[in-house]
Amino acid sequence: MKRIAPLASTLMLTLAGTSLGLPAVTRAADTSDNQGQDQSLPTINVTASGATGTQARSASVAGFDDAPLLDTPASVSVVTSAQMKDQQSRLLSDVVKNDASINENYAPVGYYENFSIRGFTLDPASAYRVNGLTVAGEQTIALENKERVEFLKGVAGLQAGVVAAGGLVNYVTKRPANVRSITLGTDSNGSRYLATDLGALFGEHKQFGLRINAAHEDIHSYVSNGDGWRDFASLSATWAISARTLVQFDAEYQQKAQRSVAGYQLLGGATLPSGVSPSTMLTPQPWSQPVRDSSVNARLRIDTEFNADWRGYVQAGRSRAVIDDYLAFPYGSGNGASPTFAANGDFDVYDYRVPNDERRNDEVQAVAIGKFASGWVQHELTLGMAMSRRIVDKSDGISVLVGQGNIYNGTPVLPAANAVIPAAYRNLDSRQKALFFSDRMQFSQRWQVLAGGRQVWLNEQSFNSTGAVTRDTSRNLFLPQLALIFKPVQNLSLYGSYAETLSLGSSAPFWVSNFPVTLPPSVARQLEAGVKYEFSPELALTAAVFRTRKAYEYQKPDNSPTGFTYVQQGQQTNTGVELGANGKLTPRLAIGAAATVLRARASDTGTARFDDQQVVNVPRLRTAVYADYAVPGMEGVNVMGSWNYSASKPATRDGSVNLPAVHVFNAGLRYQLRVNGHAATLRANIDNLFDKRYWKDAGQYLGDGYVHLGAPRTARLSLQYDF
Repeated sequence: MKRIAPLASTLMLTLAGTSLGLPAVTRAADTSDNQGQDQSLPTINVTASGATGTQARSASVAGFDDAPLLDTPASVSVVTSAQMKDQQSRLLSDVVKNDASINENYAPVGYYENFSIRGFTLDPASAYRVNGLTVAGEQTIALENKERVEFLKGVAGLQAGVVAAGGLVNYVTKRPANVRSITLGTDSNGSRYLATDLGALFGEHKQFGLRINAAHEDIHSYVSNGDGWRDFASLSATWAISARTLVQFDAEYQQKAQRSVAGYQLLGGATLPSGVSPSTMLTPQPWSQPVRDSSVNARLRIDTEFNADWRGYVQAGRSRAVIDDYLAFPYGSGNGASPTFAANGDFDVYDYRVPNDERRNDEVQAVAIGKFASGWVQHELTLGMAMSRRIVDKSDGISVLVGQGNIYNGTPVLPAANAVIPAAYRNLDSRQKALFFSDRMQFSQRWQVLAGGRQVWLNEQSFNSTGAVTRDTSRNLFLPQLALIFKPVQNLSLYGSYAETLSLGSSAPFWVSNFPVTLPPSVARQLEAGVKYEFSPELALTAAVFRTRKAYEYQKPDNSPTGFTYVQQGQQTNTGVELGANGKLTPRLAIGAAATVLRARASDTGTARFDDQQVVNVPRLRTAVYADYAVPGMEGVNVMGSWNYSASKPATRDGSVNLPAVHVFNAGLRYQLRVNGHAATLRANIDNLFDKRYWKDAGQYLGDGYVHLGAPRTARLSLQYDF
C-alpha cells in the first residue's frame, strides 16, 4: 500500500484555499461550523444540524429526515462537533464516553473498534452509517469532517431492517460553508497532528458550495511498539439547482497504519491478570507489521420539493474498507490445548496474517415525505424503498503457532512461519431489499401516534475457497414499529413504543464441534417508555425505561469431541433505565450528564450456571458527566471536566470473574483569543487525570474473550487558527 505524502498534501490544500480567494471569516467565539450557510443557499427543506455548542435539538438517526428530539419517540443522543473538538476526539471511543448506555466491546489500540449499546454488541456490517447510509464498520471512521455523531439506542428495525438489537451509530458530515481553519496538535506521548478545514459558497446566488477537510497524524502510542500514522481527506459539495432542488456529494478517504495491541485472556480461564502495565506489547516481533486500514466512503444525494406539502430525496452510497493484518498474536496456551492463557501467564504466539481483507457496502434509498389531512387527523407520511448489498472478499489467511511467551517475562524473538497465504475469495454476498413507511398521525395538540414498518427481503450466501455455497439464507419479514406520544404542554413529551428488528446470527469459533456454522437470523423485540422535557430552550432532560429480548447465542458445554457446540438457545433480556440532561444550566455552565442502570440476563440457556447471570461485559450501572464552565473575569477561558463511572462487569458467562468498578476523571481548558484579527482557540486536555489503572472492556472477538487495559494519563494540546 503506497503512502501519500501527508504533510505536503495537507499544506497544498491550505494554499489552494488561499489562492482561490476564499473570503476571510471573522467568527465569534461561539459560532458553529454551519452558521450562515442556510442564509446563502436558496430556501429548501434539507437536513440541518440543529446543534449549537454541546446541545443538539434534532437528529436524523431515528427516522429518514431530521426531526426534533422532543418529538422523537426513541432514545437518541448526539455529540456535536464543538464537543468533539473540545475533548480532542480522534476515535469513536473518545466520543462514546459521553453516553452511559454505550460500552466498548473489543476495542484494542491500533485496530478498528466495536461497541455495544444497551448491552447488545453492534454488528459492523449494518450498525454504522454516514449520512444515513450504511458503511463498512470494519474501519476507523475519521471525525475531522463530522458535524455530529448520532446514536439511536435500541431496536432499529424500521430504520435499518437487518441490524443488531443495540441500535445505530450515524455520522453526519459538515456541509459547505465559508470557513478556513488549520489545527496543530500534539500529546504527551509525542504524537503530531495537522488538520485543515476549508470551505466556500460561491456563484451569483451562492448556489455552489465546497468544503475540504484533510488531516495527518503521526501516532505515538502509550504502548511500546504501538506507533503508527494516519492520513485523511474529504470533499463535500452542494449545488442548489433551483429553489426546490439541491444536489449533495460527499466523499472521504483514509489510510491508517498502526501496530495492533492484543488484549489479555483470563489466566487459566478463571483469573484476571495482575501487575501488568498498559504500556506493554505482549508479542513484539521484528517480522510483525502494522495493521493497515484503507477506507473510502462516498454518497450522492438529490433533494427536491414537489410542492408545498411533498418533498423527497434519492441517495446512493458506497463504502469500502480493506484491512491488512500481519500480527504476532498471543492466544491460548499449551501448544493450542487451551483457548485461554495459562494460570502462570504463559501464552502461545501465532503468526497471524490475513492481507487484503475487503468489506464493501452499497446502498440506494428513495424517500418521499409529505403531509395531508384525513378529516380531523393530520398526517406526516414517509414512504420509501431501499436496496443494499454487502460483500466480503478475503483470504483464509494463516494462523501458525510459532512459540510461547509470558505476560510477566516477555516474549523472545521467534521465527516467522514459513507458510503460503492462500488467495482471497468471495466469503459473503448479502443482499437486502426493503419497502418502508412511517405515518405520524396528530389527533390533537396533545396526542400523536407514530405507526410504521419495514418489509424486508434478505438473501445471503456464504462460500468456501472453492466457490461452493456453504450457507444460503432467505428471510422475508415485516418489522413493525408503533409509538404513542402525549404532550400535555409543548415542551414536555411522554411516549411509549414497540419495535422489532431482524438480527443476523453469529458464527461459531474454530474450537467448537460445529465450526464453521453460522446461526440463523432471529427477531429482537423491544418495549420502551420515555419522557423528554425542555426545561428551557437551552436545557433538555430525558428519561427512558426499556426491555429488549433476543435469542441467546453461546458456546454450550457438552459431550461433543471438542467439549462445546455453538448454539442459539434461550433468551437474553435486557431491562434498563436511562437518565440524561444536556444543555446550559446557567449562562456560564453547560453540562452533559447520563446514567444507565441495566439488568442484562440470560435465561433458558440449557446450562444452569449461565442462567440469570449478568451478560458478559455489561455493567449494571454506568454514568457519564461532562461540564464546561466559562470562567468569570477571564473572557474566552473555559474549564472543562468529565467523570465516567462503570460498575463491575462480568468477564465470564457464569459471573465467576468480573472486571472491577472504575472511576475515570478528565480535565480540560479552552482559551479563545484573537491573533492578527483572526479567531484562534487553544485547547489542553488531560485524560485519566489521576492515572487510574483499570480494565476497560471484556469484549469478544471471533468467539473468544479478551480483556483490555485502559489508557494511562495522557495530556493533549492543540491550536486552531481561523483565517
